[in-house]
Amino acid sequence: MRTVIITGASGNLGMAVTRHLLDNGYRVIATVATEPEKKNFTAFDQADVQVVNLMQEEESYAFVQSNIEKYGKIDAALLLVGGFTAGNIAATSGADLRKQFALNFETAYFVSRPLFQHMLDMNCGRIVYIGARPALVADQGHSLLAYSLSKSLLFKLAEYLNAEVKGKNVSVGVVVPSTLDTALNRKSMPDADPENWVKPEQLAEILEFIVSEKGNALRETVLKVYNNA
Repeated sequence: MRTVIITGASGNLGMAVTRHLLDNGYRVIATVATEPEKKNFTAFDQADVQVVNLMQEEESYAFVQSNIEKYGKIDAALLLVGGFTAGNIAATSGADLRKQFALNFETAYFVSRPLFQHMLDMNCGRIVYIGARPALVADQGHSLLAYSLSKSLLFKLAEYLNAEVKGKNVSVGVVVPSTLDTALNRKSMPDADPENWVKPEQLAEILEFIVSEKGNALRETVLKVYNNA
């Protein structure tokens, strides 16, 4: 049984991924930010749901280490925590940058740091980040500056980590969805056609493929999951 960490498990994507992995026989360690979120996670009683403030480095480190001790081996991590804000450079303050940096980059970095070393020691493992198209496309990113800059760091982090593990059975990938088909996005974009968007369940299947045995040959993976959006 493969053991997978899913951060941000209470979000729309996190719920879909948790459900899909449990249905396919994985052991899931799911993180949420608060105790009320954990209480609302009752639909997934098979998951090991843990409350962790992933913006705190020491708490994130302790979370990873305690689960290594508990389960012996962590096979993969799907790092889904993130946040969004709009605004070009004129509207983006240093505080905006720091908040997005903490949500979108530091939460992934703080988990990756001890987990990457564990995977190196085991000579196997998969870490997957959730990127964003505006981090790759300047025409979209300039009006979402703090968000796009923070997401762009995940691509570079994956590159640097993959350079360190050349020849080993450890890989760090980035999956880049376009607009997810969620109730909030439907409400905020009523004139758009959600059939062109990516359903969380579709993305869950792709993420499961990456961390499964079927994805063992993948290296330096950047997958653009755009549908027709």
